[in-house]
Amino acid sequence: MRDLTFALTKGRLATKTLALLEKAGITCEEMKDPSSRKLIFANEEAGVRFFLAKGPDVPTYVEYGAADIGIVGKDTILEEGRRLYEVMDLGFGACRMCVCGPESARALLSGRERIRVATKYPNIARDYFFNQRNQTVEIIKLNGSIELAPIVGLSEVIVDIVETGSTLKENGLTVLQEIVPLSARMVVNQVSMRMAYDRIQDLIEKLRKVM
Repeated sequence: MRDLTFALTKGRLATKTLALLEKAGITCEEMKDPSSRKLIFANEEAGVRFFLAKGPDVPTYVEYGAADIGIVGKDTILEEGRRLYEVMDLGFGACRMCVCGPESARALLSGRERIRVATKYPNIARDYFFNQRNQTVEIIKLNGSIELAPIVGLSEVIVDIVETGSTLKENGLTVLQEIVPLSARMVVNQVSMRMAYDRIQDLIEKLRKVM
């Protein structure tokens, strides 16, 4: 029986995932060593291996079979558009993808006029405005503080992740429309789902019991 390989999103998602797996009886002591320089961690008894990756890379590792299972935010799944199975909502990391801007921009969304939208998530923004709202917009890809864009006049609105909304409020912005709720999800490689179906289903059942 070959090992099941997990790609975990670095940071809080990985920490919460490992805590959840531990509750389900799947541990990896190697990963608890902060001084470790290893890239791949294994629990040979349990037949599992883990590695950490940046969020946007996790679906890529899973699609190409370098990982059987990935834990990643729903925003990344939507943005990357990879071929994989999304099998479980893990419930943590909950937030929302929203259209935000000053209150004065609300009228621009109810009309059908062309506006500029700044975002780190151009594919999600494009799908929302073009396919769901049938509104033609100019999408501007940014990597840093998205809230800055409407303040300095780069865009009328932004598409971004909202947790509490406090950063928006501090900058005179508000949620104008909600696009989709987000949280951490488990994704599975399409071939792995067939080849290791029973093991993956068993893992899902164990996690459901402890959530």
